[in-house]
Amino acid sequence: MVKEGEHGSLSGKDYVDPPAAPLIDAAELTKWSFYRALIAEFIATLLFLYITVSTVIGYKSQSKFSTDPCAGVGILGIAWAFGGMIFVLVYCTAGISGGHINPAVTFGLLLARKVSLVRAIAYMVAQCLGAICGVGLVKAFQKSFYNGNGGGANGLAAGYSTGTGLGAEIIGTFVLVYTVFSATDPKRSARDSHVPVLAPLPIGFAVFIVHLATIPITGTSINPARSIGAAVIYNNDKAWDHHWIFWVGPMVGAGIAAFYHQFILRAGAAKALGSFRSQTQVV
Repeated sequence: MVKEGEHGSLSGKDYVDPPAAPLIDAAELTKWSFYRALIAEFIATLLFLYITVSTVIGYKSQSKFSTDPCAGVGILGIAWAFGGMIFVLVYCTAGISGGHINPAVTFGLLLARKVSLVRAIAYMVAQCLGAICGVGLVKAFQKSFYNGNGGGANGLAAGYSTGTGLGAEIIGTFVLVYTVFSATDPKRSARDSHVPVLAPLPIGFAVFIVHLATIPITGTSINPARSIGAAVIYNNDKAWDHHWIFWVGPMVGAGIAAFYHQFILRAGAAKALGSFRSQTQVV
């Protein structure tokens, strides 16, 4: 037993926090596991954009030629496509690359020192290239429908200000990245390690719920790769008009989530400055 005022380093802990990743880790560039992770991020983001943008284009094309208000999958179906694909892809790639599939997630993990700067930059490039290729496949397979239905590009809806759009992206990304941190927390992982789908499931649900809330505002990005992939392939002025929102918003939201989880919930600041708990004076 640990007496009052004594703090054993492992008392009551059945998990170990991994050490902070080095900011610059050039040694990663010599490892096959690093390039395997990049391939996994590229393919996962490609598949994510192919399925989700296909769903958006399919819904818009069906609803355009039908008087039935229930034609197509609707906003609910689009939200399920995004959330469901994230659940599937995180489950498939988490053990290889961590299953980021989103530059904002990678940025948040970089700020929390979960990945090195080298890996973070490489992941973001792979994700953006994968997104562009994924949307390119959608256009290649259904060009007329793609061009005639907005290309699945994000944009600020009529009646909403840029401030509202930016706020929606910040809050939406905060929800996602906060969920990522919570679902992958070593403390939770140690307790729930017998349930292998537990981490991907809440992450997918976070994406689903955020889409329900923000599709009417910005089409929902919360993922800069998703936005730039559609914007590059569609390449219409409307797709680029407010494109900065879909980079600034997610990055700010990810940064706030990283700070909140690491320094408030996990008491990173308290650990750095010393425990707030008073210790018993020995008289």
